[in-house]
Amino acid sequence: MKKKYIRLFSIILGILLLLLLIINFGLNFWLKHNLPGYIKKNSDYIITYKTLNVEVGSGNIFATGITINNQNPDRTDKVGLQGTVDTLSVSRMGIYDLLFHKSISTNDLTLKNPNLNIILAKPIIDKKGKERNPVDFKNINISNGNIQVFRHTRQKFLSVRELDLMVQNLQMTEKSVENELPIAFEKYHLKGKNFFFRPDNVYAFTARSISTTDGQMKVKDFAMIPLLSYQNFLKYYPQKRNLFDLKATEMSFKDFIIKNNRLSLSDVKFEGPQVKMFTTNVKSDQKKKSFTYDVNLENVLLNNAKIDILKPTGTPLFVAENLTMQISQLVMNDETAKGTLPFEYASFDIKGKNINYVSDNENVKVATLNIQPKSADLRNVSVKPTAINPNKTSLDLTTQSLQLKLNNWEFINNRLKLDVQNILVNQLNGTIKTANNPQKKKPTFAGIQFPLTVKNVVLKNSNLEIDSKNQPLVFKDLNANIQNVEMNAETIKDAIPFKTGNYSLNTKNFNYKTKFYNLSASLLKLNKSMIQISNFAMKPTVSRAQYVRMIPAEKDLYDLKINQVTANGKWDLVSESKFLDIENITVNNMDANVFRSKIPKDDETVKPMYSQLLRSIKFPVFVQNLDLKNSLLVYEEDTKKSDGPGKLTFNDFNMNVKNLNSGKMKGRPTLVPISVNCRFMNASPMNLRWSFDTANMNDAFSISGNIADLPASRINPFIEPYLKIQATGLISDLIFNFKGTQHGINGTLKMVHQNLKIAILKQTGEKDKVLSAVANMFVKTDSGNYPESVEVEEVERDKTKSFFNLFWRGIEQGLKKTLIGKNAPKTEKSIKNTVDNTKTALEQNKIELQQTKAEVKGKIESVKEKVQEKKERTKEKKTLKNLFKKKSDSL
Repeated sequence: MKKKYIRLFSIILGILLLLLLIINFGLNFWLKHNLPGYIKKNSDYIITYKTLNVEVGSGNIFATGITINNQNPDRTDKVGLQGTVDTLSVSRMGIYDLLFHKSISTNDLTLKNPNLNIILAKPIIDKKGKERNPVDFKNINISNGNIQVFRHTRQKFLSVRELDLMVQNLQMTEKSVENELPIAFEKYHLKGKNFFFRPDNVYAFTARSISTTDGQMKVKDFAMIPLLSYQNFLKYYPQKRNLFDLKATEMSFKDFIIKNNRLSLSDVKFEGPQVKMFTTNVKSDQKKKSFTYDVNLENVLLNNAKIDILKPTGTPLFVAENLTMQISQLVMNDETAKGTLPFEYASFDIKGKNINYVSDNENVKVATLNIQPKSADLRNVSVKPTAINPNKTSLDLTTQSLQLKLNNWEFINNRLKLDVQNILVNQLNGTIKTANNPQKKKPTFAGIQFPLTVKNVVLKNSNLEIDSKNQPLVFKDLNANIQNVEMNAETIKDAIPFKTGNYSLNTKNFNYKTKFYNLSASLLKLNKSMIQISNFAMKPTVSRAQYVRMIPAEKDLYDLKINQVTANGKWDLVSESKFLDIENITVNNMDANVFRSKIPKDDETVKPMYSQLLRSIKFPVFVQNLDLKNSLLVYEEDTKKSDGPGKLTFNDFNMNVKNLNSGKMKGRPTLVPISVNCRFMNASPMNLRWSFDTANMNDAFSISGNIADLPASRINPFIEPYLKIQATGLISDLIFNFKGTQHGINGTLKMVHQNLKIAILKQTGEKDKVLSAVANMFVKTDSGNYPESVEVEEVERDKTKSFFNLFWRGIEQGLKKTLIGKNAPKTEKSIKNTVDNTKTALEQNKIELQQTKAEVKGKIESVKEKVQEKKERTKEKKTLKNLFKKKSDSL
């Protein structure tokens, strides 16, 4: 029974196979004789061929001598084909799709010597709304082909000559999605000439020749050409950011894959590329697709490149020549194009020459550079202003080298995140000119991702000038080091928007010029806990006469030299939490000259007491000890009537100050004791003790001391020029002890003196004996060996004058009481009246004498006239006599 069924099954199977053979033979026979006519009748193509072989079962087709043309070239819903093919080989042709869906699908397509023009059809949407490809070639092999591919709009999409091509998993059709790539493949082999590829309406890619060897592609004369002018790019694509123009003499790469709108290449090398990028004013949050596709480049090398980035105005923004760039994993897509850098990378190595960056205000040039992800080395850098705007800071700088060591840097949401290990700047020279009227609006630092940190900054062998409102600050041979610099959300609130750790500064020939002074020092050293200044000078830039004419009210003019200043302690004067905490300040060998002219009008502003002045400092200040050693202090003063300035000198001046403070440092004493010893007028020992308390709101103070063995003649250089008085005698001791407040001063004064006399001078400088005798009638010439102290009381402070004016008025009252008596005001008035009366009498005598001289002179002139008249009469008589004698002789 089983054998019967097996036999029956075999017979049926054999019949079926026979039928298939008959059908295949019949179909081949029919196709050979009727296919061209059928295709012409049932399709849009006219096809002829020399030979044709079709296998119905496998879908394999082999044909030779093929020509193909469109019956209706104007149709856009069908793929347009026109040209010739020497040999066509197709495997696994979709016969069903060809006959019933009128679409071409195949696994493998082989073409030899094709010369074809292909016009892509519009996408086909099936009944379910899905896009269906009218042409589906999985794998293509083309040899010696000349191919041109057009869009359905007749716009050229792709062309190549002498093409040898092997492509696997090809997808080639237009997409309905905007900006999608209409071609994709995975594996390829390619060789051809005159390559042209236009994926969109913005760019076209061209090459003189293309070849592949072992997966490595070489492209000669490669170019990515913009199809629009910059003006039309702005017009038709107003939301795109950048327009690119790229050329290279040779480009090579391997593993070229186009799939899902993604271009992938590896080992990409560009020889002599010229990159030009046109920027726009499009804001980052408005940007659309600036770069249409996802481009992934693995291991990119740009050798001897030239890059030009242009501003929207067409002027250069960035220029680089002889640039060599090695970049791994370079990614460019729509998202990266929106960033500050239009690409992403894994690592890079950049070397270049003649780098130029031009901002709105500065022109930055770099002769050579070498940049890697963790380091940067720039040589011969210059920054020059492109325009002079007095309301903006400008830089005019050069540096031999700028080196950076980086821990990390990246852009996060268009904000720079920066972590720097080291910055080294060598031989920075030039000028920083600050804005005359800087904008009050504080910078937002919106482009920085906080915190921004720099571990170490080093400045070496530099010469720097900072010019603020024509007051230059000059650093010669400047060396500086700053550690642990940090900028964060809190520090940017301060005037200096960052904080630092340790720092040091060392400069020679320091100079700072102001309106009236030139400050200089041969050496300035500074760090977080120490200051040293050598050969400091503060010299006037104008003469005394010029200074007097320039100031609106009387003001001191200083001429100062100091051999050395040192200080050690702690301080912070830049952050919100400012403080100054100094252990010791030493000032050695100061030579100070203070000049004040009384010719300008008085300065009527209220002068604060020193305790109030210190208390007004808004942050904690405490100086534990201040020493002024081996110094000279000279005070000069002149008036409208003085014949030159009066002068006071304090030689061998030494001063010690304890606890100098602003009253704001908790736990520290507020009492400030001051002691001074010197030689007054380079002759007499002088000692002074002075103290005040910054916490005392009434500004109470005490001041005491003495001057010994002072020849009175020593003070003549001060009183003689404008008081016209000379003093002689000896002041053995002058002792004072005062206390006071902001309202006035009181205390005691005692003076021991011998043979003290004064001489009143005439305008010629000679002694006026009469007035001098009158004045000395009221002066107590000798004090005796044990004089009593006199009370100094009710000396009211003039608040428009300094503390020392109050102190001098206390001395003045004590001197008057000592020399004139306890009724000094009355006696002084009597002296004044007597002197005035004497002066009046002398003036009257002088007038009378002048009148007498005038009368005598008149009489003498009268006698002279009479004598002259007598001489003239005598002469006339003599003439008449001679005339008469001559007449007589003639008769």
